[in-house]
Amino acid sequence: MDLIDLHTHTTASDGSYTPSEVVFAAYESGLAVVAITDHDNINGIEEAFKAGKGLPIEVVPGVEISVDAGFRGGMHMLGYCIDPSEPRLVAALERLQQARAERNPQVVEKLNQLGLDITMDEVRACAGQGQIGRPHFAQVIIEKGYAKNRAEAFNRWLGADKPAYVPKFKFKPDVAISLLRGAGGVPVLAHPGLLKLAFLRLESLIRELMELGLEGVEAIYSEHNQALRKRLSDLAARLGLVITGGSDFHGDPKPDIKLGYGLGDLRVPKSLLMPLKQRAEKVAASRLDRLPVNQEEVSNQLKQ
Repeated sequence: MDLIDLHTHTTASDGSYTPSEVVFAAYESGLAVVAITDHDNINGIEEAFKAGKGLPIEVVPGVEISVDAGFRGGMHMLGYCIDPSEPRLVAALERLQQARAERNPQVVEKLNQLGLDITMDEVRACAGQGQIGRPHFAQVIIEKGYAKNRAEAFNRWLGADKPAYVPKFKFKPDVAISLLRGAGGVPVLAHPGLLKLAFLRLESLIRELMELGLEGVEAIYSEHNQALRKRLSDLAARLGLVITGGSDFHGDPKPDIKLGYGLGDLRVPKSLLMPLKQRAEKVAASRLDRLPVNQEEVSNQLKQ
């Protein structure tokens, strides 16, 4: 029980396991800690906490926020040890969910124009009670025989710059970081290797984000090779950032990624948890009297 997974998704966003199922599966996989980090959504945290009671496993409340940083495919910011009842964060995530709801019919319309007979009701049924996302569109496309698998659905229609892609509303990095810190959370740059930047440019970006209040880097990640994991871990240590890691577990939408073990070689040690908690205590202690950005800017973005 010395391994952890700090990056998982549930049916509250685009995963196929309920929050309870993720917690139980993490316990059965021998994990000591699991973090619930749904996309732009904290609705699964309460259920996960309840599922963890009475089990020898710790549940960490988290979230993964989509960020507009000018990169193709965007940037994601993880937040750990958040207060899921913090009003500004709750309002911000509601704004993001509203934007998703407005975007989804536009995706259906584009698919219909491209000759795919797909309805919004079919996509809702696929998502169940969860937040609708592109994986649900992909699943309907597969079920109706327009694609053989998720990769084909994204490569032909749903991926960034593809014919049925509709950009979604995202917060700027400073706003996302401020929202997370304001909720007592530790802002961590998610899967930096997926940004596809030269390492020196990536280091420069991380330094820029530190000026905005970034506190950590997700160095140990399913799609980072061992060399990159070490390089990112060394960089984080040199810059005084916390190191985190996780599988990015989704269940059926990403069947190759296993909870706690990623693509098979993922090992996130429990020793990373204490530095993360200590950083969270520092952030929480300062969140009421000093936030990294002007809160007027946060309010302006929430109104967009």
